[in-house]
Amino acid sequence: MAVQPITSTNHAPHTVQPIPVILNGRTLEHNRRMPLNTDWVEAVRVNTSAVERRAATHVARRTVKKETQAAWLLRAIACMDLTTLSGDDSADRVRRLCAKARNPLQRHIVEGLGIEELHLTVGAVCVYHAFVETAVKALEGSGIPVAAVSAGFPAGLNPLAERVEEIHRSVEAGAQEIDIVITRAHVFNGEWQALYDEVAAFKEAAGPAHLKAILGTGDLMTLRNVARASWVAMMAGADFIKTSTGKESVNATLPVSLVMVRCIRDYAERTGMAVGFKPAGGIRTAKQATDWLALMKDELGRPWLEPSLFRFGASGMLGDIERQLEHHLTGRYSATYRHPIA
Repeated sequence: MAVQPITSTNHAPHTVQPIPVILNGRTLEHNRRMPLNTDWVEAVRVNTSAVERRAATHVARRTVKKETQAAWLLRAIACMDLTTLSGDDSADRVRRLCAKARNPLQRHIVEGLGIEELHLTVGAVCVYHAFVETAVKALEGSGIPVAAVSAGFPAGLNPLAERVEEIHRSVEAGAQEIDIVITRAHVFNGEWQALYDEVAAFKEAAGPAHLKAILGTGDLMTLRNVARASWVAMMAGADFIKTSTGKESVNATLPVSLVMVRCIRDYAERTGMAVGFKPAGGIRTAKQATDWLALMKDELGRPWLEPSLFRFGASGMLGDIERQLEHHLTGRYSATYRHPIA
């Protein structure tokens, strides 16, 4: 049974030219740093009750089944940053993760779905700086980029010079994407210039690498703080804004994600520039993957279903997606141990 994925290409998604980014009839440019506009930041207001109601109805009213569900799950794989950020990480674990990134689905599932020509891979592999060179070597020739968490991850409290130097080292080691952590205290204190300067310094240090700014939303207390931090990070030149490190007590949630993607939409309408979004932490099931994909499509449109503008920060989710796709083919659920990640 062949499945038509949500994609217009028969090649690995990150190796092709992205589709034009158009929002409300306007073609958008890649984001670049602009002067800090504190009026935009201070004007932010968020109706928390309305956001929570919208997130709840989104889950309740949106469902996909059968071939459509399989297609959405393939899109989720293509937009996944396959991640290992554990204290017991090793070079062998990273190499196994990279092998899974190259071939995220078992061969019989690929053949059963009739998607051999897609050459499906994940969007990136995300590791600590210490394993960047290992991952780059393991992914050689695949076109899969390596993302490095940096800037004092996960607390983001190292001296600024050390965090900037860490970014330089990761880029020199071959990282094509850098996930940085902001200083949350700047948000609590309303120190918008300091936050802007920090992210701008990280962006400059990253050079050609894509910069994902992790807001640590579980630490920011209010949705208004999340929205204000999003605006500042985007004005400072972040290519993506990302919810969480995965280490907070609360990580990616749909209400937080809704606030952030609407900031992206408003920013695009005001500036003509597109910013990507990455939810991370706590997203573990195939159902959650379709919830977030539907949110992106509803709020931002088709271009934000490409890995150039949307990523999941996940690892365990891939195993559940693989089980769901096997169920789609056979009508039976396999044991989780049959779908190892690393």
